[in-house]
Parts: sequence; structure tokens; C-alpha cells
Amino acid sequence: MPFDKLENKSIFMMKMEFYKVVASGNDFVVIDNRGKIIKRGKDFAVKVCDRKFGVGADGLILVEDSKICDFKMRMFNPDGSEAEMCGNGLRCLIRFLREKGISRKRKFLIEAKAGIYECEINGENVKVWMKVIGKPNLYIEIPLNRKKLKGHYIDSGVPHTVIFTKDVGKVNIEKIGPLIRYHEIFKPRGTNVDFVEVLDKGRIKIRTYERGVEKETLSCGTGVVAGAVISFLLKKVNSPVKVITASGDTLKVGISDDLKKIYLEGKTFISFWGEYPYK
Repeated sequence: MPFDKLENKSIFMMKMEFYKVVASGNDFVVIDNRGKIIKRGKDFAVKVCDRKFGVGADGLILVEDSKICDFKMRMFNPDGSEAEMCGNGLRCLIRFLREKGISRKRKFLIEAKAGIYECEINGENVKVWMKVIGKPNLYIEIPLNRKKLKGHYIDSGVPHTVIFTKDVGKVNIEKIGPLIRYHEIFKPRGTNVDFVEVLDKGRIKIRTYERGVEKETLSCGTGVVAGAVISFLLKKVNSPVKVITASGDTLKVGISDDLKKIYLEGKTFISFWGEYPYK
């Protein structure tokens, strides 16, 4: 196991090895949990994701054994909630498997709460074949401050609401994001909120207010897919489409006409690794 015992002010603790992996500004603490050392992912995520008193991250990724796939991904948000899926998190998990030498494969099947996902790694680049669950709900009217905002709902593994804007940089996302994220029409699950600016037929810009993180993140894989797919359905873009995230990094999304084949592709990198005290 990647840890040993130590004494810390007479409190029995262990050192849990972790990797900090980043995908277009979306950062995750990734841990090999095949030995089931972390039994309460919710509580551990709240501690380790804290940017003041923990490692700091947009989420916790646990790699576990799977009976039906190569590995299983469990993803916990900083508030402790467990997400059904995380596109960038899955890309970081694949990079982790390669860097740790857990697997030398190039192609994987990964089990997540939202289903089974095909993944492929080529150096720093990781491609994930994503899914749209159910049928997108276009042209939703969202009552907001005596006005009606037009949005488009899609489940790309987790719920997203896409809103188009002429200048994504001018959106007050910290103010508007929570109002839509918790809006009564999206209860009980709530929704992530994506603001999209279409640049041309091959490029869009996106900013995302993430459910569970409860603020804007520099990137969101399922949000990138949501924004690209909705833009494609409304014939604003062609496939593949380049998506410029808030971090400035660009991801690529390929979309088939029937939405049966959708991929998310981009670079990942290891920020650092270390040992976290765990009792």
C-alpha cells in the first residue's frame, strides 16, 4: 500500500499518497483506493479539497476495482456530494493510471455512476467517449428577476443548462449562476450552468458555474460537452468544435448527428504529488 504509519501529536495517522492532476484548469486529487482505505469519500473530499486547510481541488477522484470494467471512478465534489460523472475528472483518472504505472494500456473501459465510458490516452492527450442521457430540452424559459431567461437543458452525465451570450467575459457568473443552479424548475437535482459565446462555426467560448463546487471553475468537461452539443443541435457550429475554457485551454468535442458518438479530448498534466495524513 502507498502509505505507512506515523505519530503526529499522539494521534494515530497514516500517510495517504495522492496525485494532483489537472485538465484544462480543472484540478483533482486522485487516489488509488482499490484497497478501500477511504471508506467515507464524502467526508474525506470535504477535507482534502479545502483550499485553505487541505490539498485544494475541484474534486476528489477515487480509483476503485470494477467487476465489469478495467476500473471504477468515484468522484466527490468539494461539498461532499458524489457526482454521477465528471468528464475532466475521468481524463485525469486515465492520466493517473499511466503515471502511476497501474496500467500500461492505451484504451480503457471505466465504470462511473452514469454508466460505462471508453477512454484512450496518447501521451498528455486523453480522449473520453461521452454520453447524452435522455433527450435535451431546448428553449426552456427560466423566470428570473421578473424576466424570462432562455436556456437549454441537457444531461451529459450530470445536468447542465446552457445559456448563450454575446460576450461570455461580461457575464456576472457568481451572481447569476446560483440563481439558475438552485432554480425551482431544476429541482431536486439542481443544474450546472454554462454560458456560451459562439465565435464561429468551429469555435465557442464557455464559462461554467459548477454544482457541488458552488462557484465558477476554470473548466468543466461535462459542461464543455453540454455547450458543444447544444450549439451543434441549434446548428450554430459544426463537428468537431473547439471549446475555449475559462483557463484559456482549448478542448475538442466531436459529435455525431444522432448524438450516439461524442468525444471530449484534450491535454492533462500532473501538478504535483505528495502524502496526506489520514486517520
